[in-house]
Amino acid sequence: MGTEKKREPPKKKKSIEKRLMVLVFSVIVFVLLLPTVVYHFKISLPHYLYQKKYWHPLNIYEVADTAYKAELVYGKNLIANTAKYLGPNGIVKQISNGMNCQNCHLAAGTVVFGMNYGSVASIYPKFRARSGTVEPIYKRVNDCFERSLNGKSLDTSSREMKAILAYIQYIGSNTPKGEQAFGSGLKALAFMDRAADPLSGKLLYMSTCQRCHQRNGQGLLNADRSEFVYPPLWGQNSFNDGAGMYRISNLAKFIKSNMPQGTTHNKPVLSNDESWDIAAFVLSQKRPHFDRVKADWPDIKQKPVDYPFAPYADSFSEQQHKFGPFKQMQ
Repeated sequence: MGTEKKREPPKKKKSIEKRLMVLVFSVIVFVLLLPTVVYHFKISLPHYLYQKKYWHPLNIYEVADTAYKAELVYGKNLIANTAKYLGPNGIVKQISNGMNCQNCHLAAGTVVFGMNYGSVASIYPKFRARSGTVEPIYKRVNDCFERSLNGKSLDTSSREMKAILAYIQYIGSNTPKGEQAFGSGLKALAFMDRAADPLSGKLLYMSTCQRCHQRNGQGLLNADRSEFVYPPLWGQNSFNDGAGMYRISNLAKFIKSNMPQGTTHNKPVLSNDESWDIAAFVLSQKRPHFDRVKADWPDIKQKPVDYPFAPYADSFSEQQHKFGPFKQMQ
């Protein structure tokens, strides 16, 4: 019998290195494929596993300074219950249409993708193409009063303006200067291949929206008729045609992430197409006219594709700029 070869002892070091390499490779593949897997299988995972943390407002009730805290609370109340203080029967002034700021800036500007105030303090003053100028925060606030609330501008030296600014700046002061808070503004919504359809939107409105905003779109007032429980979506008490919500992409994004009531951006009720069509129906209804719309976007090359007022730098009609289809216009 021949002599048997001695077995060499296992090379533990190389084995461990090999396992580490396999582990590292597996982690890399996991990280790269996670977003695709989550999207394809519609898996609900904690956002911290695959994306940045959504902005969360600072708590005004934790402020130690009594006077400052009172100003912040007043600012919040002005945003949440604008009509009570500044509406048609306002106890301070009568300068707006009866809607509240938080009808658009949900929960006093604190909701993720509900037009929150997370990025206001961090990016203002800023250049805005709509006016063609660098705007301070108070100019942006007064834009809302004149357009979304179809009213008059608020005195910049007034107690009310100072409180509103203090509140907006404080709750967003945890966003680094120059940065955009994650989850601010409106969540992106893909353009359709077709134009948005007001007739289809009307049917959807009747089945989904009218129970709150009413069949006639005029909203629902509270018991003492001092402010709206559900805001009007058209008519004399609604936003005018100079408001940001008069752009169909903004309204469709807002509807998709926030409507009907109780909807959140990560659990939408309506489809993309349904959101576009409802927005088209709402914006096809009569509303107040803002007499300075023709002065907006002085550089017409910077006009958004869905801005519904000519002149344009392209040859597409006002109708197409209002309802689409937009893909071919990009």
